[in-house]
Order: sequence, then structure tokens, then C-alpha cells
Amino acid sequence: MKQTEPDFWVLEYVTITKDPRTDLVVAIGGTEKAADILQRTGGFLPAPGPRGDYHRLPHGLPVEQQRRKATAASHALLAAGHSVHIDPTLNMLVAPDGEREAALRCLAGLAERAAAATTSSEVAEVLTEIAAPVHGLLPLAREVVVRAWIAASDFQGAVPAGEPDPIARLGSTATSMSEAARAILHARNHAARPAQRPATTSPPPSQAQPAESRRR
Repeated sequence: MKQTEPDFWVLEYVTITKDPRTDLVVAIGGTEKAADILQRTGGFLPAPGPRGDYHRLPHGLPVEQQRRKATAASHALLAAGHSVHIDPTLNMLVAPDGEREAALRCLAGLAERAAAATTSSEVAEVLTEIAAPVHGLLPLAREVVVRAWIAASDFQGAVPAGEPDPIARLGSTATSMSEAARAILHARNHAARPAQRPATTSPPPSQAQPAESRRR
């Protein structure tokens, strides 16, 4: 029996997000009922767009007002039965430390995976999460250190003569983190190799018996 796709309209889904070019909070999609909720509850304004009408908050609103109005509109839409996606940075009901707690849970989970690993390939998977060149935790942490070093270099005053410059050491620390990531990846590559069985040595061939013992 041929299965068919469910019948739904994608535009009935409402997405509330922040346009990175204009910093305007926009709402895309939704029915006329959703538009009414956006306008009454969140103070959104209808606006024409190249691909159809959408809604946006007024220009010049402070960030906290943007978040408050977007949050109120999204939850009013959900209560009315609409499907909504709201940018987490606009949702005031998200715990402020939610991202930090998620990062801590991620690290704790990796530590548990490493401790419970039963094969070298499982260890390699954990090391990949730590030191992958783009999205690895260590390269991302290095990026934070580099940005902090650049920012602190602009703000710091002169260091007394004869004393080491602690801000300058951040640069060398970032280099050390890069070297550590490379070392971890090297270990990852070694752990990912399939285990090689030790070569079995065949027993030496038995020596032929002397002719006299064979005649006996």
C-alpha cells in the first residue's frame, strides 16, 4: 500500500526570529487568526515582503521589550493551538543559565562515556567531540581565549617593568591549546585504528627421524 504525505500547510507554522541585518523581530507564516494574535498580544505590525506579507515589531524597541512582546505573542499562539518556533534569544521564559547548564551536562556526559568505553573506537568518538577542528570543544574554547586576549589587550594598562605580562601570556596559552588539540586528534586517530591481532608463529617443523630408527 502506497503511503501518502500528511496534508498540512507549511505557512500555518509561525516562526518568530530576529533579522540579523536590521535587528527587527519578525514573525513569518501563520493564518489570519495567528495574525490577529500577533497584532493584539505582541504589538506586531503587518508588513509587505517580496515573498508575501509578514509581521514585525516596531522599529527602535529596546531589546527587553522585543523579548517581552515576542514571548507574549508566542505563548498566546501556542495557547490558541498554533505551531510556533521562537528564537531562544527572544524567549524570556528560558532560564538565563540554560546554555551554561547544557554545556556542563555535555562535558559530564563525555566524561561518563569515556569512563564507560569498552572499545578503543568508543574512546576515539569521545576524543573527536573534544578536539574536532571546527566544532570540537577545545577549539571552541581556544576561540574564546583568543577573543578575550584581543579585547583585554585594548583595555589593559602598562605592566610594571620587570613583571611578566599576564595578558600577553593569553596568546601563548591559545597556541598551547591548539597544540593540545592536535595531540588529542593524533591520539584519536591511533585509537580509531582497528586492533591488530598479534602474528601467530608456526611451530618449527619436526626433524626427520634417522633412517635407523625408521627401520625399527
